[in-house]
Formats: sequence, C-alpha cells, structure tokens
Amino acid sequence: MLSKLIAALQNLFTLTALLIALPINLSIVFIAFLIGLFQIPITPKSNTPKRILITGGKMTKALQLARSFHAAGHYVVLIETEKYWLTGHRFSNAVDRFYTVPAPKQNPDAFIQALVEIVQRENIDFFVPVTSPVESYYCSLAKPELSKYCEVFHFDVGITQLLDDKYELSEKARSLNLTAPKTYRITDPQQVLDFEFDSSQYILKSIAYNSVHRLDMTKYPLESKEAMKAHLATLPISEENPWILQEFIRGQEYCTHSTVRDGKVRLHCCAKSSAFQVNYEQIEHSAIQAWVTTFVEALNLSGQISFDFIESSSGEVYAIECNPRTHSAITMFYNHPEVANAYLGEPITVEPIQPLSTSKPTYWLYHEVWRFLTGDRSLYRLNTILTGKDAILQTSDPLPFLMVHHWQIPLLLLKNLRQLKGWVRIDFNIGKLVEPGGD
Repeated sequence: MLSKLIAALQNLFTLTALLIALPINLSIVFIAFLIGLFQIPITPKSNTPKRILITGGKMTKALQLARSFHAAGHYVVLIETEKYWLTGHRFSNAVDRFYTVPAPKQNPDAFIQALVEIVQRENIDFFVPVTSPVESYYCSLAKPELSKYCEVFHFDVGITQLLDDKYELSEKARSLNLTAPKTYRITDPQQVLDFEFDSSQYILKSIAYNSVHRLDMTKYPLESKEAMKAHLATLPISEENPWILQEFIRGQEYCTHSTVRDGKVRLHCCAKSSAFQVNYEQIEHSAIQAWVTTFVEALNLSGQISFDFIESSSGEVYAIECNPRTHSAITMFYNHPEVANAYLGEPITVEPIQPLSTSKPTYWLYHEVWRFLTGDRSLYRLNTILTGKDAILQTSDPLPFLMVHHWQIPLLLLKNLRQLKGWVRIDFNIGKLVEPGGD
C-alpha cells in the first residue's frame, strides 16, 4: 500500500511540475515559430524523392531522421507501437503520415503483417528501423518479407543477434585482431563465485537489454563471497537470460553512430559517453573511427551500427558493446544537408560525413533543468544550455517540443497514476517512463 501511495505522489508531483512549466514551453515554441518564418532551408531537394518509412516514432532519433529526409524532399511515414500512439513527434511537419503497429515482442506475426500492409499502402521505397533494443531483432525478422516491396536498411537476423550479444561481439572483434575487454558468458551465479579473478576488476552486464540493471556498475570481486552472493541474488541471471562478466577498463567512455553501406562507413559521429547519456558533442577520434571502419568492412555491413568504447590511460580503445540500430548521437546531424543522401547511397561530398563544424552539442532541456534543480548547479550545466542545442526543439518544426513534454509524457504519467505504478526516471530522449521490467 505504501509503495502505491509513493507512486501516486511521484506521478502527481511530476504532472504538477510539467503544468507549471507549460507557459514557459509555450513561449519558447511561439518564439521558435516566429524565427522559423524567416529562415531559408539549407538542404537541397532530391531530384528523385522517395517514400521513407521510419519506426520508433516516440524517440528523438526517429524525429531527427524524419526531419533529415523531409528536408531533402522525401515523403516520410512514421510508425510506433500502439502503447506510444501519443508520441509528440507525430505532430512534426516532417511527418506526412503516422501509424501504430502491434508490439513485436507480444505478437511478432501481427507486427510483421502490419509493417507489410503499411509498406504496400504507402508505396514505401526505403525502410529505416529506428528501434529499441528489443525491436531490432523483430525488424530483422521482418526483413525478408518487407524486402519484396522496398529496400530494408537493417541487418539480417544472424548479424543482429551477433552484434547484440556482448560476448559474441568480443569474440568476433578478437578474431579480426581488434581490441575488446576480456569477456565471459555467465548463465549461473555460481560461475561468478567460482571464477578465478586476476588483478583486473570486472562488471556484470545483461546480454539482453535491461533498462534498470544497465546502470549497475558494481566492481567484482567484492570483499567477500557473502557480499557477492548477496549482490548476485539481485540479478536475474539464468540459462535463458545469460549475462557477461566483462573486464572493467578505467578510462574515458565514448559512443558512436555509423551509417554503413556495403561495408563502407557513409556517416559517422563520436561523442564522450556515460551510463545515462543525454548530451552529445562531436569528438574527432581517429583510432575509434579506424576500429569501426575495419569491423564494418570485414563483415560487409549495410545498416545502422552503434558502439560503446573505452579509451584506457595508455590510449588503447576497447569496444565494450555494440547496438545494431540508430544511436541518439544522430541528433548532432540536425543541420547537416547530406544525411538523407548518406542513408540512400546517393552522392555525398566526403565519405563519411560527420557533424558540421557549426553543429552545436545537443541536449534535452528538461533533463538539464532537472539536473540543475536537483543539485547540479554547476556552471557546466548552465553552459550546456547556453552553448548547445535542444535535440527536439527546431525553429522550422517547433511543435514536437511542446507535444513531447506536455502531451506525450503527461499522458504516460496519467496512465501510471491510474495504475498506481512508479517509475525509475523519465527519459525525454527515448520518450518514455523507464520502469522496472518495462519495454
């Protein structure tokens, strides 16, 4: 009963805070709209406009791609699962049509059939999945059927499974003489207790995406077997849900996004990273780019691929995991005129294209304000807002900034309030409430 009361108060408090912020948001959107009236488009229109289908409509990265394709003169159809019919991005002027589809994990056949029907109805030429970790696999499952009607810019099932498996990724990297931390597959907590630890520290990671445990950076070995048993008891490790024990390398963490075709990197960006990443600033890192280029070429990949790297104090870079899907770092391309061409295989000025030198670091305003209000009142937080760019707000398309914060998230909060459910945090970037055991 106490937990339900806490959940109710959590949702009510947050809804009240968003209501207080509404007049400010309305003012920002109105000013952005007025500025947008006098701006001249910088992206040349394609001579061969295509019909583009983009999934993941609740996420900022899907909005960014919709804007990039729309700016180049393409017709954009955006889709989301039924739970997120309320996405604020459907109100973007970059979105020509919006559809919802069944959740793929609950009903894979219905999900695939819905995609096929939309592709046929809208005469789609090019399908770009912008997926959650779970949906990457199901979009790969859909690829053979969808490929009968359009180009599917996504990996086959086998490649997606390999890239998503942190253990298999490590093994593949080593086979290509690329650097990766020592990694061991764990299917039983007893394996950790019996492990002969060396001088290195290790962390446990779920191979399947876990929105809560992914932030647990507990270093092994702990001070005693009892302490390890207690911690292991909190982790859902099993044969059906394998984890990895991965060497912990101290250093700077980086994240990347690469758009690749036929083993060639067409678009690439790199940023410093952290466990909960909602700030992106382009970093030129030749060693990381070379690692990605070698890996992509060796597997002759076509699609979207993202990596997390650690650079040790000696300057060595280690790939710690891969995500075979779009990364939110794509928001750094908000003002680049050649994103659509890079995806479609059309001519670009340089290969790969990277964020422009005029591109500002991207952030999510409500995350920055929350950090400031909850204690991080550093000049860095203020400087982030003053010198960067909100990833959702765009003067030529300001309405999503209002609708994400004061339609999409409030409706999700109201749903949780009715169900007396709490949440771990709000992710305005992904457009959802992060919940234990959630999607």
